[in-house]
Amino acid sequence: MNMKKRVLTGLQPSGVLHIGNYFGSLKPMVDLASDSKNETFLMVADYHALTSLRDPKLLREYTYGIVKDYIAAGINPKEVVLFRQSDNPFHNELGWILNCLVTVPFLMQAHSYKDKVAKGLEANAGLFTYPMLMAADILLYDIDLVPVGEDQKQHLEYTREAVSKFNKAYGKLLKEPKELIVQGVGVVPGTDGQKMSKSYQNTIPLFGTKDEIKKAVMSIVTDSSGDRPENVYNIHKVIYRALGKNLTELDALYREHSGKYKILKDTLVEDIETVVAPMRKKRAGISDSEVLEILKEGAVKAQVVAGIKMKAIRKAIGIAL
Repeated sequence: MNMKKRVLTGLQPSGVLHIGNYFGSLKPMVDLASDSKNETFLMVADYHALTSLRDPKLLREYTYGIVKDYIAAGINPKEVVLFRQSDNPFHNELGWILNCLVTVPFLMQAHSYKDKVAKGLEANAGLFTYPMLMAADILLYDIDLVPVGEDQKQHLEYTREAVSKFNKAYGKLLKEPKELIVQGVGVVPGTDGQKMSKSYQNTIPLFGTKDEIKKAVMSIVTDSSGDRPENVYNIHKVIYRALGKNLTELDALYREHSGKYKILKDTLVEDIETVVAPMRKKRAGISDSEVLEILKEGAVKAQVVAGIKMKAIRKAIGIAL
């Protein structure tokens, strides 16, 4: 009997990853995948990306990039199911079924939908029904655990509501997933002190060149009234932990160079480079043809698992004659 916990997580190919993505999503994924107690599904969420990205060339480029990012960060594609959402048509099929079970007022309560619209993103129907496609992503694979941040717990609440609606209508067939709150990650601050995010244009590129990283670091907003530039220090703390260094050493460094912002920023650049350079080198050695082969193998594995579930769902709702 397989006693492993099934874990699913994914990233949208909607842009270039930054160090906030690495510490907030990518590194926790690698840690989960390396745990022998887990059976890990990693998804390239390209259909989700369509809610905001309408450039086919960029979507293809980012899709290749996400797979390379996974592998560069430490994912072994032989030990996980690494697949592209659009390579499995069952996602959209189950998403439609779940849409037919929930109400418009229910979907209108989604925090992420309201937040994105408030930030100027078009209120398209895909963005509105996003929670049910995400629920389908999870439920197709009988997932036990979904890693989420504290601010993403509502996503799992929506999935559990979909499970409740389906099981009440058609019998207990869908498994209710649980959220896995990854401890010790926290929010990675951006160059302006807010959460690092592409939408805030305050990012430090994960796999950028050293010059690109330096340019971003030098743009970090500093408070000239204090001896310690808090925005620089808060990013540096995250990098120091990744290097396995004691924060007392970092505090001593900032006291020693009190008020010398350029020296502190230069040191941050070097420390980021220490973390990123090996991954960047590994990433550069991954070809597009290797990515296609990985996705092809992952699609087969994903379709086998999801196909079993979808066959039972079709029978339960009356689609299978």
